[in-house]
Amino acid sequence: METVTRFAERHSGAMPVATTPGPEVSRALSVTASYVLSEDGRKASLLAGGDGRAVQQITLQVPATRLHLVSVDKQGVARLKLRPRFETDGDERVARLDSAPVYDAPPSIEDLYRAAATNHELERAFHAQRTTTQAKRQETERELRERVAQTFIGDRTQRAVMHPAPSPKRCYVVAEHRRLLFDVSTDEGLAREIPPEAHKRFRADLHAKEERNHHERATQLALHEEKKRVVAEWIAQHGSEEQNARQAAGVLPMDEALELLTDQAFAAIGDRPLYTRDGPERLQTYLREHTGTADTFVAQADVAVRSANAVKATAAQWATVQELHALMPDASVTLREHVLSSRKDHKAPPLTVFGVLVTKKVGPFVLRREFSAPGRDA
Repeated sequence: METVTRFAERHSGAMPVATTPGPEVSRALSVTASYVLSEDGRKASLLAGGDGRAVQQITLQVPATRLHLVSVDKQGVARLKLRPRFETDGDERVARLDSAPVYDAPPSIEDLYRAAATNHELERAFHAQRTTTQAKRQETERELRERVAQTFIGDRTQRAVMHPAPSPKRCYVVAEHRRLLFDVSTDEGLAREIPPEAHKRFRADLHAKEERNHHERATQLALHEEKKRVVAEWIAQHGSEEQNARQAAGVLPMDEALELLTDQAFAAIGDRPLYTRDGPERLQTYLREHTGTADTFVAQADVAVRSANAVKATAAQWATVQELHALMPDASVTLREHVLSSRKDHKAPPLTVFGVLVTKKVGPFVLRREFSAPGRDA
């Protein structure tokens, strides 16, 4: 008769063996509780035989029914929920305080449990409050972006920020005193249409600017050619043989020709004295007279000049303006004042001198001459 041997059952794969904790292990958990004693609390601790330290740390055996009052970090350290603390303000809003509770007397175990229970409840309210606030903020932001998008798309004159330049996928738009980033990969609704529209307008503006530059360049070249033509005609009629020879060779400076043209245009004024731009000499003479110091020296770089149309005129100055205007009725005649001051000595008084500016348009040229005006104002 053959015997049958029974083998032990084999399982496929290695299975971890979990040990069931005994009743003594699952009944309580060793937990660290940390709190702070005020000065009165430290005194009470010393009177009770304690160490009187501000930061106190004790170990509790927390039963399984109160494990919701315990937090365990990633290192497996269990702590009673005393820090951070959560408190409510007058508006029933929960605030988070990153500090341990402070006691004026050593707390009992039940005091610590009550503080941990309060923290546990308020922590849930705090996170619910944050979720609500974040959702409200996101909704407000979404409404803002949608409103900005509607205005931007509807107003063809609006533009995105130039730097960085808008692309078909991203751009910045200034709205309500802030820069808003619009991105087709994250935005929704009408806000997604802003980057491609902003890029389209950006490219159109570049093209229009390029066209304007070409047009302005062509206009300037045409004006320059017209000036060359007028100068050539004038030199041919009024220039000397030597000037005509240089003009034919293309080496006659236009400034020289313009000076001759200006002399002819202002011939009616005759030999009236021109306004001389001798600021250093004028200011130096004035400061020597004003200070009584004969060795005062003013260099060209020491003079600051501020020029503007005069807002008042003496009788002699007005007479000069009227006389020049009568001699050249088709010209513009303006009384000008030039304020000369010292860059080195800011306490030195400025000197104001006057001139009469006469401008006349001849063909494509605007010719200018400034003549001396009577009087000076210190």
